[in-house]
Amino acid sequence: MLRTHTCGALSNQDLGKEVILSGWVQKSRDLGGMTFIDVRDRYGVTQLVFNMEENDGLCKQARSLGREYVIQVKGTVIERSNKNPKMPTGDVEIKVSDLEILNESKVPPFIIDDETDGGEELRAKYRYLDLRRNPVRKNLELRHRMAQETRKYMDSLDFIEVETPVLIKSTPEGARDFVVPSRMNQGEFYALPQSPQTFKQLLMVSGFDRYFQIVKCFRDEDLRADRQPEFTQIDCEMSFVTQEDILNTFEGLAKHLFKAVKGIEIHEFPRMTYADAMRIYGSDKPDIRFEMKFVELNDVTKGKEFKVFDDAELVVGICAKGCAEYTRKQLDELTDFVKRPQIGATGLIYARVQADGSVKSSVDKFYDEAALSAWKNKFNAEPGDLILILAGNQDKTRKALNELRLEMGNRLGLRAKNVFAPLWVLDFPLLEWDEESARFHAMHHPFTSPKPEDIAMLNTKPGDVRANAYDMVVNGTEIGGGSIRIFNKELQATMFELLGFTKEEAQKQFGFLMDAFEFGAPPHGGIAFGFDRWCSLFAELDSIRDVIAFPKNNSGRDVMIDSPSTISNDQLKELGIKTS
Repeated sequence: MLRTHTCGALSNQDLGKEVILSGWVQKSRDLGGMTFIDVRDRYGVTQLVFNMEENDGLCKQARSLGREYVIQVKGTVIERSNKNPKMPTGDVEIKVSDLEILNESKVPPFIIDDETDGGEELRAKYRYLDLRRNPVRKNLELRHRMAQETRKYMDSLDFIEVETPVLIKSTPEGARDFVVPSRMNQGEFYALPQSPQTFKQLLMVSGFDRYFQIVKCFRDEDLRADRQPEFTQIDCEMSFVTQEDILNTFEGLAKHLFKAVKGIEIHEFPRMTYADAMRIYGSDKPDIRFEMKFVELNDVTKGKEFKVFDDAELVVGICAKGCAEYTRKQLDELTDFVKRPQIGATGLIYARVQADGSVKSSVDKFYDEAALSAWKNKFNAEPGDLILILAGNQDKTRKALNELRLEMGNRLGLRAKNVFAPLWVLDFPLLEWDEESARFHAMHHPFTSPKPEDIAMLNTKPGDVRANAYDMVVNGTEIGGGSIRIFNKELQATMFELLGFTKEEAQKQFGFLMDAFEFGAPPHGGIAFGFDRWCSLFAELDSIRDVIAFPKNNSGRDVMIDSPSTISNDQLKELGIKTS
């Protein structure tokens, strides 16, 4: 070994020891007769001291070191005269007797420190340098801990980790596949898995009644802060279980991770139906760290000759506590916010509850004091509160008000990243109608079971059928989702038919699964968690890129290795792909 200790290990207990350290030069300070150098590895930083009077040659060698030089030093642990309580090694330093430069370094393109001067794009290009920084390293250490604690918990419940194939068959449902041409079977293609869904169901047929896998998945879709073309799931499946068994098991996993990794006890894990989530919050992944629930106002706003409300399918609002003093400028900012194209509202109506309990609104000429008092009563609003109202198409208005609610939560400091509010959202619709293709699509996937009491409606009112499905949501982010699966061939065939598959198409794409169901498939269900999302949530970050060692950018590119890239005509020819 080129070291006896790491750069984060030494303390007062090591005084007088002769040690060898290896690492990178963090910074150096020349104080005339003394030179001090901070040497860093992934474990920490230790100060080195060189004394010109005792060894002028060694001191000159130390002064020649640049940032990020890789060095090895031998020396004695001594007590620091100017202790640094912010460093774990801040009580000691190494009086160096021997220095060897293992490798020189060019001047790095940005400062490798907690507070760096490097922009996001520059750091992405030199990601291997960015990974030397403490905040980035700590994110990956947290990710490692999350994986280890997940495996520990799953193993304690007799789950077995099984690796499923990466080269599989392409299917048209869901997101776009990444496809891989086959050289040995020219003209045919593999797909990279969007999830191990069918394989984990086949494992249940195989008798592996408790499976999990921390697995790479791939989706060729547009990117955003919580998406990457390749991402990691905690993928799980269980046999001989009901929905209640799944919820209890994986609520337990969540509580274990919060306790083991964050040191937080989670006691409340409420449940909410999809219908209630959409009605009260306008979102199937509501942030319940704060209240500000939706209140419908159709019955107290219509019939007053205010065309915006009279023509609207839905009039709905929220109450922002203590915000009645908002200035006109602040209210105009909120109006501009909801009118942004990605939100799509046409305007914003507001009402202030005055100190004396009276209400002053932006539409006073249409509503008298009694009518405005009815608004106030609907919200249980108090003096000092601000009522914000949107109107229009029901679905669009709820979605827009959800965005406004989250914006108000941010402005009022109600969405602290170190506060966690989990919940289960249950009873999703099984199907959703797509106007463009004029057919139903599976809201989760084609293997999701309907709720048993709704199966009779599959042939008469398919749009009203609820799925035996559930999502885990934390702080307004969907962390995981799953369902009880169809395990009956006839019901699965009915599902494919509702989704517009011909018998031939269903057999071609999923015949292997349908055939397996004829050999004693047990009742089963499962869930998949977005592991990257879990990690970014625990790291209190907005983007999953910050918890991935080598992430892609918003264009799906790895700017460090310049990928994706073209390949040679010879490679294309070998794959049987014609070039122009």
